[in-house]
Amino acid sequence: MKRLLLMALAAAMLTPACGNNAGKETKAEVQESAAVQANVTHLTKADFLAKVYNYEKNPKEWKYEGGKPAIVDFYATWCGPCKAIAPVLEKLAAEYKGKIVVYKIDTDKEPELSAAFGIRSIPTLLFIPAKGTPQVAQGALPEEALRKTIDEFLLGKK
Repeated sequence: MKRLLLMALAAAMLTPACGNNAGKETKAEVQESAAVQANVTHLTKADFLAKVYNYEKNPKEWKYEGGKPAIVDFYATWCGPCKAIAPVLEKLAAEYKGKIVVYKIDTDKEPELSAAFGIRSIPTLLFIPAKGTPQVAQGALPEEALRKTIDEFLLGKK
């Protein structure tokens, strides 16, 4: 009983110390992070149908609804690789702002969209050129591979 009490007391003393120092960011870092995240748009099914592809109206033919090339990230909040790729996509969205659009779809909140595209593994990225057929990639791709796909496939640079 004495040991249990000592362990609980030690844990209580350590917890505030970790909590006070963990996750503190400067005001500039918070503003920069918010600005970068602002370049990524989270979509619902209704948004997807209006901005990306209305598969209900055009079930047999791909018809992109947007004007700029896009990346759609199918992810889940609990997915480790999804968490790893998120800041990379946010960085690229900021870097390529005005040239491409980056969308995110939470597969847990939008299961119908996931089913419509046969998403069985996350993250799954849908690369959509302004004209032409999209390509799909699964897994947390490294930044250089994403950059190459954006430059060559989405923007047509070689």
